[in-house]
Amino acid sequence: MKKIKSLTLLAIMVLFGTMLNSPAQGSGGVPEGLAAAIKAGNSRELSRFFNTNIELVLPNTEDVYSKTQAELIIKDFFQKNKPANFIILHQGGKETSRYAIGTLTTEKGVFRVYFLLRIKDGEALIHQLRIEKEDD
Repeated sequence: MKKIKSLTLLAIMVLFGTMLNSPAQGSGGVPEGLAAAIKAGNSRELSRFFNTNIELVLPNTEDVYSKTQAELIIKDFFQKNKPANFIILHQGGKETSRYAIGTLTTEKGVFRVYFLLRIKDGEALIHQLRIEKEDD
């Protein structure tokens, strides 16, 4: 069931990305600093990009949390899974929202990272963050 949800989300993101025209994609990608915060395992810096409430999906955790709660949960995740590298594989979006899919390599394995950002008052904020263990 979890794999079906992930594949469905990925299919929707890819379909959404292919429907976009070039000028919309060029209007902005993932905010600078967001990928660096994930790569560094810096939950405080990453939380700067969180909306007031965020849907957070991690191994053994799935709910909507306040920005503060989500920061603590991500901090715990990074402490248990020290990041070694993070790369964005695909990103897209339009004027009001953006998304990205990446790979997080940690000391304990590789994770697929998905995030959805919405533009609020000219600032891209994370509304959904999913970190799922990749199959070996």
